Amino acid sequence: MAEAEKQDKLAVNGGKREEEEMLLEGMAVLDFDMLCSTVALQTQGKWRKLESAEDPLEQGNADFGGVLRMWEGKVVLDFLEDRRLALESACCPCYRFGKNMRRAGLGICFLQGTVYFILAVTAILNFVAFFVTKRNCFLYLGVIFILSIGAYLGFFRRQIKRKFNIRGNDSLLDDCVYHLICPCCTLSQESRTLEMNNVQDGTWHGRGDICIGSYAEGTKPLFGLHPPPTMSVETPEPCSMQNGLNGDDNGQT
Repeated sequence: MAEAEKQDKLAVNGGKREEEEMLLEGMAVLDFDMLCSTVALQTQGKWRKLESAEDPLEQGNADFGGVLRMWEGKVVLDFLEDRRLALESACCPCYRFGKNMRRAGLGICFLQGTVYFILAVTAILNFVAFFVTKRNCFLYLGVIFILSIGAYLGFFRRQIKRKFNIRGNDSLLDDCVYHLICPCCTLSQESRTLEMNNVQDGTWHGRGDICIGSYAEGTKPLFGLHPPPTMSVETPEPCSMQNGLNGDDNGQT
């Protein structure tokens, strides 16, 4: 009888424990649902703020879920942050511009670089013709082609900002002025942003989404995996263990 009563008590206690566990699980699920609903409401409020923004660049592209990004460094102050890009932007701006367009998925590298080269060479030739012939028509043509270069590069800078949701209060006119006043610094900033964030064929991978063992443009792999050092897991032989025990006994005696 005593054993039967003990079993009944254990069964009752076990049932109570199961009910308590089920109640705790239900409360945890309820708390999780409340947390999800709270986050959803807050996110919805943020989305409404983004949708009501006046600047379309601040609203965020749907492909990136409203993520707002920034340019890598300042236009002039951080020009020498990457000396390779700075040298390419100063010596070979046509090549650097074509590489940027290919990375951003806004055109073919050779085609974009060729257009830039034709506009720049035509502007230079018109200025040379003006100094030789002293005719104002060549001066006007040279100024027109210079303005065309600024408008062309500023337009594609604006396209990069729109495509990758790069935050900025600069208008299209400001982007054109950047390329007119300091084209090398502006190209270097765009190149740093695209390369440091591993933009490939119009896809923004980000700094943490770099393929292991992949190569940058003429550089070594960014990082790689190395096998762990080998460790010996051999167990001691019985004879050596016995000798060690005998030595300890002799030392104690």
